[in-house]
Amino acid sequence: MRPADRAFLLLAAGFCAFALCFVDAARLRSAAGPDEVERARLVAQLRLTDLALFTEARYTRHPSQADLHSAFQDHPLALEHFPTGSLIAPPAGLARVGADATAASEEGGAK
Repeated sequence: MRPADRAFLLLAAGFCAFALCFVDAARLRSAAGPDEVERARLVAQLRLTDLALFTEARYTRHPSQADLHSAFQDHPLALEHFPTGSLIAPPAGLARVGADATAASEEGGAK
């Protein structure tokens, strides 16, 4: 057996394992159907907020609940001192606002 054949078999086995992950997830989701409805009712009854992804600082817990300026509360050039700040990207709206401001300043300078 050539090394390329072994590599192909390894790649095919990995792809099959990856596909089986999705099959198993679908099976588990259909098995948890009644529990899902009960959980949704409990969340509504207790008025729970979004999932807390990280526990370090309030602006890293969940992007939808973030105070966008709290990371720079010491001063605007403060370095990120929580590791999760490098794991999660800024919200898309914030990046879009920055891109719009850059485009507007470039258009203003071209006139």
